[in-house]
Amino acid sequence: MNRGARSSIPSALLIDLLEMLGETKVSHDPLDLVAVAPDASHYLLTPGVLVRAGSTSDVAAAMAAAKRHNVAVNFRSGGTSLSGQGLTNGVMVDTRRSFRGIEVLDGGRKVRVQPGATVVSVNAVLARYGRKLGPDPASSVACTLGGVLADNSSGMSCGTIANSYRTLDSMVFVLASGTVVDTSEPQCEDKLAHEEPELVETLLALRDQCQEKARADEIAFQFSRKNTMGYGLNAFLDYDTPAQILSHLMIGSEGTLGFISSAVMNTVQIMPKLATALLHFPTLDAATKALPALVGSGVTVTELMDSSSLQLCRDDPANGHIIPPAPGSGDAALLVEYHCPDEQSRREAIEAGNSVISGLDLVNEPTFTDDPAVRGPIWTLRDGLYAKIAGTRPSGQTALLEDIAVPVETLAGVCGDLQQLFGEHNYPESVIFGHAKDGNIHFLVLEDFRERKGLDRYEKFTEDMVTLVLDAHGTLKAEHGTGRIMAPFVERQYGSDLYRIMRQVKESVDPTGVLNRGSIITDDPKLHLKEVKLTPTVPEEVDRCVECGYCEPVCPSRDLTLTPRQRIVMQRAIAQARDDGNVELAADLEQRATYPVVQTCAVDGMCETNCPLHINTGDLVRRLRAEQNPAAWQTAWDLAARGWNPFVSAASAGMSAIKPVPAAATNVITGAARAVLGDDRIPAVSDELPGGGRRRSSGHRSSPRGRPDIVYLPACVNTMFGGAVPGEKTTEFSIIALLTAAGIGVTVPEGINSLCCGTPWKSKGMTRGYATMRRRVVEVMRRATRNGELTIISDAVSCSEGFVHELEYEGVTGIRVVDAVQYVADEVLPIMPPLPKVGSAALHPTCSSTRMGWNDALKRCAEAVADEVTVADAWGCCGFAGDRGMLHPELTESASRREAGELSARDFDLYLSANRTCELGMERATGKPWRHVLSVLAERMVDYAPA
Repeated sequence: MNRGARSSIPSALLIDLLEMLGETKVSHDPLDLVAVAPDASHYLLTPGVLVRAGSTSDVAAAMAAAKRHNVAVNFRSGGTSLSGQGLTNGVMVDTRRSFRGIEVLDGGRKVRVQPGATVVSVNAVLARYGRKLGPDPASSVACTLGGVLADNSSGMSCGTIANSYRTLDSMVFVLASGTVVDTSEPQCEDKLAHEEPELVETLLALRDQCQEKARADEIAFQFSRKNTMGYGLNAFLDYDTPAQILSHLMIGSEGTLGFISSAVMNTVQIMPKLATALLHFPTLDAATKALPALVGSGVTVTELMDSSSLQLCRDDPANGHIIPPAPGSGDAALLVEYHCPDEQSRREAIEAGNSVISGLDLVNEPTFTDDPAVRGPIWTLRDGLYAKIAGTRPSGQTALLEDIAVPVETLAGVCGDLQQLFGEHNYPESVIFGHAKDGNIHFLVLEDFRERKGLDRYEKFTEDMVTLVLDAHGTLKAEHGTGRIMAPFVERQYGSDLYRIMRQVKESVDPTGVLNRGSIITDDPKLHLKEVKLTPTVPEEVDRCVECGYCEPVCPSRDLTLTPRQRIVMQRAIAQARDDGNVELAADLEQRATYPVVQTCAVDGMCETNCPLHINTGDLVRRLRAEQNPAAWQTAWDLAARGWNPFVSAASAGMSAIKPVPAAATNVITGAARAVLGDDRIPAVSDELPGGGRRRSSGHRSSPRGRPDIVYLPACVNTMFGGAVPGEKTTEFSIIALLTAAGIGVTVPEGINSLCCGTPWKSKGMTRGYATMRRRVVEVMRRATRNGELTIISDAVSCSEGFVHELEYEGVTGIRVVDAVQYVADEVLPIMPPLPKVGSAALHPTCSSTRMGWNDALKRCAEAVADEVTVADAWGCCGFAGDRGMLHPELTESASRREAGELSARDFDLYLSANRTCELGMERATGKPWRHVLSVLAERMVDYAPA
């Protein structure tokens, strides 16, 4: 049991790797090693060295070095593994950063993917072709194709028909020997036979053994259901040639047989017509007994949720109201869904479903729907159920998620027996949920591993659970993979004869046994009880984190320093080191964490949008910044809050003054200041930054009714930074023009130049200044809106969000704040005459518009000025983050690189967003002038609207 322990590797191996790959790709920094150590399972191994591979040859070199020095090596992309197969105490090879390629083939019928691409990102590209990947795991927002293939992932609806194994077309993989196999090559079989003759001979011999009737029958039974235990011996039945057998053995091999460099996957058609219903049962037994009839009706998805799962869903602040009230204790639900190609098929499916439902004992009267506003929140709850459940654990405890499959007709009895086991072993918080159509259920228990009795209890429970499942002719792993958690039980499930064949597969492909030691094949019957992860208590903002990794794909610093999960992992490693009395390690990690944890976090909150527990790691970073801020800086920023008017004016004048100055001169000045005061305090000025903007002006613009309809709080950022186009009207002017043309009265409060949304103070952890500013702003809001009678708008989405938060901090309700984009989309666009449009516009949503739900309005405004509006598939937070892009330009460069690269493939007539600093970040990234969408809308209205 550990958290953050250092691993050691031979110094000769480190030298070897550095000589082959260079210092930029090889790290043995303790912070890097701790950060990449955990996956989503309840195990933890800390690697001895990290290799950030940039190519397949880099991976092959790392494998070769590990083999020479007999050190374990593993590959890591999404790190969403729940069974511990994403771990190593040797060489960890990061395949997330540089392996995200997606290439659509054959009109979308196939897609070539690399191991770092997430399921969601691939499906986003395929959607325009009406296609998607077959595997649909609940972790699709974070899990990558490397893990999906290596674990033979399935999910909600694909069953055994469209999983990774069944939808593989071809694969490029690298063996431990360094041999590269591309099964799409016509001569791949001959090449493999030439380069690996002994391996080919072994595979052919094992094929012949597996095809003997007794073994073939047992293998066919084992893989007739969802099953990810051991190696996929069905490959020996389904394929005859060594390369094809080996490529399909790679599916589900968990990195123990080689590295999957890329794969071509057959895609499946998106069924456009859906029918979804939530069936609410009085008992779990009633729900499971309804399954055979529902499966017989042709249902595509049947998701089981027991009483504890439902109650956690009810407690969700965003979507809990969707779940019907509990009739008492012990209720359960089935989320059922039919996927249909056309409306006629949908009607027939609903009829078949209702025919079954009419005979069921239900608490509710379910109706089938295809309304995204109803379906979406239900699926959001279901997809985040594991993390939500695990997040309720008491601080310090560990969540353990199991994954089994049994024949559907025995599921009711198995669920009842499981509940009895929970009682016998004193696991009262346990829950059951899962893909019931396939007899595949997940159950979660909470354990405290800080004391030996917790580990002893878990050992006894596991033994009883294994016996229960195997007695029911089930599989101990249906989709999460064998990993470390079930490796000791593979032989018990398959018997010694088939397990012998699995061992021969491993020994023939990886004779030195360096690839992902501990997964699938082990000689240690107690392996599942070792290296168990401890979860020490950390700051309350993030203590509930279960390290699932859902947050990572949307983090702007993920390719520069750390992700939200890794920032939390660092806090736990530091806390555990202190608990263990290792003060030196704690201090070392804390010192190393300043730049990657604190300084380069954008605190944009995008992590919260993907987190099932709604954790905003920015809250943690703001706390850390507040704790690290010297008292003098707190005082200085409090004074700035009290004198914001002259501060903003000075900043604007300063931007205008330095605009003509050569960059070399300004770099000398700012560089000297950053050297003295620190690069996280003094912004760096670059050539593409504009001069200062105009001061805000207060006043009242009357509507025909003679009174204001809204309160407008122009953002001070538009005073600090001028527009992107010479002679461009200010955003303030544009918005007032739009509102006036629509007959909407607007007032800008007196003293506007002294007001701010508070984000600069909040994001920097300047708590005193933030309190000063928000009290002033809230008082003005109360007065200007007549205590909520009028709506407030602002013209920078981050500022609009900031005003919302200021009200929340002060506990004020009843005052409505929306962004100007949302207000114009709802109130002005419907009455605006059609305007001539340009051909195309690139649109950059922001982190704030995403978090606040204003992206649809942003797109509607963009579509009012351009026939074609494009949001990059690689869109993400630009990382400018107020002034973070001036303090750490490398953050913006890293965060926007992929989006900018995608947009550079063509020219657009317009480049649009809704926040000045985001526009600056995107201008820096693309070299194009990015403008506020409402400025362009007002400009075209003035130029083209009829008099």
